[in-house]
Amino acid sequence: MAASDLTEFELRLLKWISQSDFEEVAWSTKRAAEAFKVDEKEVYEALAALTGKVKDNIHIYYEDGAIRIVADDTD
Repeated sequence: MAASDLTEFELRLLKWISQSDFEEVAWSTKRAAEAFKVDEKEVYEALAALTGKVKDNIHIYYEDGAIRIVADDTD
C-alpha cells in the first residue's frame, strides 16, 4: 500500500512522527492524542493501521522502558 491509501488522520500522524524524534524522546500516546485532539484509542488504531498500510515507512520498538517510533513520510 501507499500513502494514498491512508486516512487523513493516519497521514497527519505519519508526518508528525517523521518530523519528530521519538527515538530520543519516548513516545506518548497521551501527548499525541492531545496534540491531535482525538481519543487515545484513535491514536492506537492509526498506529496499528500505519504498521500494516505503510510497514516499510514506520518502525515501532521498545527500548529502555519506553516505546520508540521512527517514521518516513516519503512515498
